Amino acid sequence: MVLGRSSAVGRFSGIANTTTTTTKRYLSEASKETAKKAAKKPATNAEGPGWWKSAEFWGAAGAIAAWGMSGAAIYDSALQGSEVISLTMTPVLMVYSSLFARWAWVVKPRNLSLMYCHIANVLAQTNQLRRALEYKMNNGEEEQVKEMAQQVGIFGGLTAAAIVGGPSARSVLSGANLGIISSVAAADAGPFTVHFWAPMSKVFISGASMMDLNRPTDKISLPQYAALTATGFFFTRYALLVTPINYTLCAVNVALFLSSFWHFGRKIKADFVDGKPSGGEQ
Repeated sequence: MVLGRSSAVGRFSGIANTTTTTTKRYLSEASKETAKKAAKKPATNAEGPGWWKSAEFWGAAGAIAAWGMSGAAIYDSALQGSEVISLTMTPVLMVYSSLFARWAWVVKPRNLSLMYCHIANVLAQTNQLRRALEYKMNNGEEEQVKEMAQQVGIFGGLTAAAIVGGPSARSVLSGANLGIISSVAAADAGPFTVHFWAPMSKVFISGASMMDLNRPTDKISLPQYAALTATGFFFTRYALLVTPINYTLCAVNVALFLSSFWHFGRKIKADFVDGKPSGGEQ
């Protein structure tokens, strides 16, 4: 009985040793295969995609430029006369910043700095509009002020209605099985989302800027157009890195950059090149 038990233990030990050896060999071969696969894979950048492909980088740069626009409005209200305020551009900037404050909240990645600066710009531009209307009233242009107030009220009401009613209209049309209409309504950056209307507000800015291409340079705000030029530059790239990708936003920022840079260049030339005294003058 003792011998039988010893023989059984010996056979069990032999099986265990064989199993252990086989397991070690398998693990060793698996480790080698893993190492080979890792060697074949291209090296990855542990620090992230880099600044050129970083939505956070371009979003921060765009927010800084947008803060410059808000700062320009505050600067102008403190140091510039009311006569330089554009009654074409100011209401458009108010609508534009309202839409982009919403866009910065819903876009991915969320851009809180951009949202805060657009809220500040709405307040600053509202103050600028108040100053411009008071200036017109004090100079006997009451009819123009009334007409302007009506236009602002209508445009603002339509904008608010679009923001509030857009999601509901999108939901109804998306589920109505209307073919291409339902597909367009359901699109991530379709006409019932702020991803569409925020870029459209920049179309209005570019249009307002182009309507004033021959605006007298003494009525051009250098800080405002410097900020708009920078905004157009940074958002051209930023629009291609956010989710959803916004090609409309990219295109309108190209237009914004070109139109704003035109005014910016005219102002620089008028104030610092043409207006510079010649060498013989004291």
